[in-house]
Amino acid sequence: MITHSPVELVPHDPQWPQAFQRIRDRLLALLPQALSIDHIGSTSIPGMTAKPLIDIDIVLPGLGHIEGATRVLLAEGYEPRGNRYDDEVWAFLSKGSAPAERVYLCPEGNGTHRNRLAFRDYLIAHPQAAADYAALKRRLAAEFRMDGDRYTAHKREFVDAIVAWALTGDA
Repeated sequence: MITHSPVELVPHDPQWPQAFQRIRDRLLALLPQALSIDHIGSTSIPGMTAKPLIDIDIVLPGLGHIEGATRVLLAEGYEPRGNRYDDEVWAFLSKGSAPAERVYLCPEGNGTHRNRLAFRDYLIAHPQAAADYAALKRRLAAEFRMDGDRYTAHKREFVDAIVAWALTGDA
């Protein structure tokens, strides 16, 4: 599916970590049952070129907590974006916040969440891998400027390789 808005990458904003903390504090007050609220995605990696969007994983004690947390997010104006990755991850997008927020609900022990943290932590610890990822993102954003799905799909091989290295220690 082709998006109607361009893939927009911006230089790292040193305010993103503070924005995440502010969002995290608000989400924790709304969802006190959360086991963790983690900054994921490119805005969580110092110096990384990124879409101006704070990605956040909210880990809940189990699947039984998803429905109630969904109601809370909907009441707060988040738009539902469906179950993602076939891995019990539910996505929500903020309406009109600055920076924009994409929040994911997932149960404890979720594989997608584990992989996202492994990817983030690996790129933070390996600046050359982070630079390679940033270069790939810039090339793909130029190539698939109006097709966010293809932009994301073409990053998959790189992301999967990094996750594998991060989880096995083979790098």
